[in-house]
Amino acid sequence: MNIVPDFGHRHTRRPILGFPVHDLCWPNALALASDLASRPSGHSRIAFMNANNANIMLDDAAYRDILEDNVVLPDGVGIDIASYVLNGSKFKANLNGTDFVPALLTYIDRKKRVGLIGGTPEVLAGAVMNFKRHAPWHDFIAVSDGYFDKNDSTPVLERLADLKIDILLVGMGTPLQEKWVHQNIRDEHARLVLCVGALFDFVSEIVPRAPLWVRRLRLEWMYRIICEPERLWRRYIVGGPVFLGRLLAYRMGLSKGVRTRPAANDEHKRPDQGQGVRSEIAFPLKSMDRRR
Repeated sequence: MNIVPDFGHRHTRRPILGFPVHDLCWPNALALASDLASRPSGHSRIAFMNANNANIMLDDAAYRDILEDNVVLPDGVGIDIASYVLNGSKFKANLNGTDFVPALLTYIDRKKRVGLIGGTPEVLAGAVMNFKRHAPWHDFIAVSDGYFDKNDSTPVLERLADLKIDILLVGMGTPLQEKWVHQNIRDEHARLVLCVGALFDFVSEIVPRAPLWVRRLRLEWMYRIICEPERLWRRYIVGGPVFLGRLLAYRMGLSKGVRTRPAANDEHKRPDQGQGVRSEIAFPLKSMDRRR
C-alpha cells in the first residue's frame, strides 16, 4: 500500500499551476524522508517537480494522476519563480534530487539497503562505488541498469523482492521512471522509492555537476545545456519559455492549470523548525567522517 495520501495533510503544500507541491525546509524534508524509509510496512514515493515535469504534467493527464500519489518536492529556479508569481514567495528550500538524495543518505545514520535502478552499466557501477564512499555505513546495490525490457519487468521485480531494499533510487528519466514505479513497485520491493532522473550520471562523474557558484546563482540549467546540448536544448530553450508562458496565462486567469483530486486537509501544518542542514552537495562525493 502506498501510504503517501495518508500523511500528506500534515505538511504545508502550495499550488503550482493547480498542483500541490510540498513546501518544507531542509531539516523537515530530510526527517520526513527518513521516517518513510524506516517504516515497518507499506511503501512511499518521492518525486521532484521542476519546470520540465510541470510541462509534461499539463500535457499528460496520466502522469499528473501518478504524481498525486507521491510526495512532490520543489526542484529548481523555475518552480521558485512560479511560487513567487502565484503565492508571493519562494519555496523554503530548493530540494532538487541531486542534492537531496546524498543529503538524505548522510542524514540517516542507521544502516539501510539502498537499491539503484537506471543508467548504463558504466554509470550504475560508478554511482554505486561513489555512494559507498559517501555513506559507507549503508549497503548500496546495483539492482539493474535502465535498459531492461519495460514490458516485462518480472526479473527486476523478483530480484528487488529478494534483496529486501529499504530505499530504492530509480533513475530512468521523466515521465518513464514515475510511470514505471507506479505500475510495478509494491510493498515487497522497498519502503521508500525516489525518482531521481539524472542523479546517477552526476554521482558516477560521467557527467560533471555545475560548480557550486553556478548553482548558487541558480544557473545550473545553463551549465547543463553547455554540457549536453543535443539532449537538453529542447527542455530548456523551448520548455523554459513554454513553462513561463503557461505560468503567466494561469496567473492572468487565461488557463485553469491542472485539476487534481480533492486535497487533503492542509490546516494541520507542522511548523518548520531547525536550521543548519547542508543543502549543497559537492561532487565527487566524499566519504563522511561522521553520520548525521
